[in-house]
Amino acid sequence: MMRRRIGRPGLIGTAARTAVIAGTATAVSGGMQRRGAAKADQAAQAQAMQEQQAAAAQQQAVDAAVAQALAAQQAQAQQAQAQQAQAQQAQTPGGGDDVVSRLERLAALKAQGILTDEEFAAQKAKILGM
Repeated sequence: MMRRRIGRPGLIGTAARTAVIAGTATAVSGGMQRRGAAKADQAAQAQAMQEQQAAAAQQQAVDAAVAQALAAQQAQAQQAQAQQAQAQQAQTPGGGDDVVSRLERLAALKAQGILTDEEFAAQKAKILGM
C-alpha cells in the first residue's frame, strides 16, 4: 500500500496546483478583457448614434431655417410686386390724362403744320409705347 504523505505537498502537486491557478487566472483575465472590450464597443456605438442623431437634428434645424428664409423672401417679393402694381394703378389715371393731353398737343402741332405725318406717327408711337 502506498503511504499517504502528511504535511507539505510534493513537487508534482505544487506544479499541478500552480498550473490550475495560472489557467484560472488567464481565463478570468481573458473574460474580463472581452467584457471590457464589449462595453467599450457598446459605448462607442452609443456615442456614434448620439452624434448621428444630433447631426440629423441640426440638419433639420438648418433646413427649417432655410425654408423660413425662403418663405420670408417670397412674401417680401410678393409684397413688393403688390406695391408696384398699386403704384402703377395709381399712376395710370393721372398718366392717362397726361397721355391724352400730350396726344392733343401733338395733334395741334400737326394741325398747325409744324409736324409732318411721319413725325406725328413717330411721336404718337413713342407716347403710346408702341
